[in-house]
Amino acid sequence: MCVALSALTPSSSGLTGGPDAEIKDRVARAARTLRIEHLLDRKTDRLSGGEMQRVSIGRAIVRKPRVFLMDKPLSALDAKLREALRTELKNLQMQLGATFLFVTHDQIEAMSMGDKVGVLNHGHIVQTGTPQEIYNNPRDTYVASFVGSPPMNLIDGRLVNDRAVMAPMNFELPLTIGAKTFGGARTSGATDGRPLVFGIRPEDVYLESGAPVEARVHDVENHGVEKILTLRVGDTMLRATVPARTDVAIEQPVRFAWNPDKVVMFDKGSGVSLRHAG
Repeated sequence: MCVALSALTPSSSGLTGGPDAEIKDRVARAARTLRIEHLLDRKTDRLSGGEMQRVSIGRAIVRKPRVFLMDKPLSALDAKLREALRTELKNLQMQLGATFLFVTHDQIEAMSMGDKVGVLNHGHIVQTGTPQEIYNNPRDTYVASFVGSPPMNLIDGRLVNDRAVMAPMNFELPLTIGAKTFGGARTSGATDGRPLVFGIRPEDVYLESGAPVEARVHDVENHGVEKILTLRVGDTMLRATVPARTDVAIEQPVRFAWNPDKVVMFDKGSGVSLRHAG
C-alpha cells in the first residue's frame, strides 16, 4: 500500500511477518480512529502539519503499545489545530485505554489533557498531582508562576497582626483562618514579620467600590467572555480576571480586594509554600 500514511505500511510499522489480513486491519482501524481514511492515497509531501501529526500517531497505534511517549507533538501547529488535536488525543486515549506520557512546555496542554501532571524545574520534578491540585495548591513560586493562564499573582510582603502587608507600598489586605492554618496548625505566630510572598489567582481578585486598596488600570485584555486587567499599585503589578461586561479604561482608578480564603503564602527565601514546608 503506497499511501500518505507510509508510517502505517508494514515495513515501517514493525508489522512485517504477520498475516497480511491482520496488518491491513490494523492500518484500517488506525486510519478510521484518526479520521484519515481519505488521505490513504496521498503522498507524504502533500500532507499538512496536522495530517502529518496524525500519521505519526497512527504509526504508533498499529504497533499496539502499552505506553505512548509524545514529545511536544503539537508544538509546531497553529492555535486552532492544536486545540482540535488536544481533543482528539484525549478521545484516542480513552478509546485505546493506554497510558500517554505527554511532554509539553505549554501548561494549557498539560492542564487540559493530563490526569496527572508533573512539573519539572531544571530537570527535577518539583511537584506531581492532578491538574486541580497543582493549580490550587502549588508547592512553590515556580509552580505557581508556571501553571495557570494568566499565572498566579505573587506579591512580596509580611504577615502583621493577621493581615497581609505588601512591600514596598505597605497596602494591606485581610487573611482568614483558612489561609493562615496549614496541616491543622495555626502558623501566624511563627510567620509574623517574616518575609513572605503572597499568592493569589487573578480570578480571586475582584473590583468593588469601597474595597480596601486603590489601583490604576494599567492594561486591559479583552478575551471575549472575560477581561484580564493589569492593576498597578505604585510599582506593584497584579492581574484580575473580571466579567467582560466590566467597564474600565486604562489609567482609570479602581478599588480591589481579594478572596482571603484563596491566598497562598510562600517563604520569601526558599519560595516554598507554607502548606508544603517542613
